[in-house]
Amino acid sequence: MGLAALLTAATIATLTPHEKAAALVVTTESPRVFTGAAGITFADQEGGLVKAFPRLPPGRAASAYTTGALAYSAGRATASSLRRNGVQVDFAPVLDTRDGPLASREFRRPELGVAFARGLGRAACVKHFPGLGSTAYSTDVRPHVDGRVRPRDLAPFRAAIRAGVPCVMVGHAFYPSLGRFRASLEPKTYRLLRSLGFDGVAITDSLSIVRAAPVERWSRQAVRAGADLLLVTSPAHAARAIRALEPLARRGELDVHVARVLRYRRLVRR
Repeated sequence: MGLAALLTAATIATLTPHEKAAALVVTTESPRVFTGAAGITFADQEGGLVKAFPRLPPGRAASAYTTGALAYSAGRATASSLRRNGVQVDFAPVLDTRDGPLASREFRRPELGVAFARGLGRAACVKHFPGLGSTAYSTDVRPHVDGRVRPRDLAPFRAAIRAGVPCVMVGHAFYPSLGRFRASLEPKTYRLLRSLGFDGVAITDSLSIVRAAPVERWSRQAVRAGADLLLVTSPAHAARAIRALEPLARRGELDVHVARVLRYRRLVRR
């Protein structure tokens, strides 16, 4: 075991069940800005209409980029400006294919999204695995959205993983080939993600997808499926999720995820 792994194991041994559970939950600090994961700050800063910080880069929507050089440069500028404003991670870029429902949030070609991710570097958290390209609606619009897992949907994620992206957001659409639950709750989703060579952190899209979300059930189910981090857009939901995870923490079920989160924290905060 290397020194970093030893330090991680030593840190985990000092944590209470509540602290372990809390380390896996990310929640709202202000609109489109989120905190958690042991002190990491995240933001939705895609560009266009989705910007936590309207005056910061990127100035263009994803669909406006025409070359990899422009997308890469925008990603670099975005990461730099977010870091100056205390944000370590950008929930971007969207890697859903152009035939999906997200319009200007989608890049014209997959390689442009990957170039933006390369520009963001360790600040990138690509989404929405395994891809919304085959869906008719965004899960932001309709809680129940059906899709298919296609090779062309996986291709940009595979390319981003090869480029070293450290974070992937898993979406909430339903894919029959993965099981009967949302992708974010299905073990097959995370096995598929890891089969692409991904060894970073997997975070769910917001578990507050519906107002009466069964957060206690979903949080336990997502972690047991393979999620390392749980995103919720309600502080009340966050508190409920943490309480629901504490019994798992006492049984050691969270340790592998906490270890991955602690490694991730060292990466993005350095």
